[in-house]
Amino acid sequence: MTDRIEVFTHSSIRIKDDSRTIYVDPYKIREDYKDADYIFVTHGHYDHFSVEDIKKVATKSTILVVPESMVDDAREVEILVKEIVTVKPGDKKEIEGLEVEAVPAYNNIKPFHPKRAEWVGYILGIGGKRIYIAGDTGLTKESKKVKCDIAMVPIGGTYTMDAKKAADLINIIKPSVAIPIHYGSVVGKPSDAEHFAELVKEPVEVVTKIQYFD
Repeated sequence: MTDRIEVFTHSSIRIKDDSRTIYVDPYKIREDYKDADYIFVTHGHYDHFSVEDIKKVATKSTILVVPESMVDDAREVEILVKEIVTVKPGDKKEIEGLEVEAVPAYNNIKPFHPKRAEWVGYILGIGGKRIYIAGDTGLTKESKKVKCDIAMVPIGGTYTMDAKKAADLINIIKPSVAIPIHYGSVVGKPSDAEHFAELVKEPVEVVTKIQYFD
């Protein structure tokens, strides 16, 4: 399954299965792909909700999924997509055959991602696997309860978990595979992934996916 997951840069993700192409937080996309069946946005910060990059991947049949709290922002790209679907933290729903869970994403102490904003990470059911894309979050009580096969977690620090906290989370939830994101560009160093991998305990496999650092 990991061979169907791409991380372009930062937290900009594309996942493909046999019939669908799914983006999460498209950002600094280098080509006009225009192939998205779904676009998921975790929250409204510029490096996660980028109108410029949504234009590069969206089509008239794309479903845009956003936290309910940022639906007004999403109206800016409404003309580019088929429809906008909103979620709240804790929601579980099926969106045209795709199983989706919205996991709260917030900082415990830092002010950048307050819990009251009701921003999210997502668990997506793809190819028989549960893929957790954590969004911009700290090490929270909700994240510790996640059940998944593949976990994509931020490690860059400053606004999210750093490599150590992210490894702590992975060692708690024990997915088969952990993929570090949100480092080496806006925040964090490319070498943070090595530190993260050193701290993650077997048998979890750490796979790095970022294609370019801007």
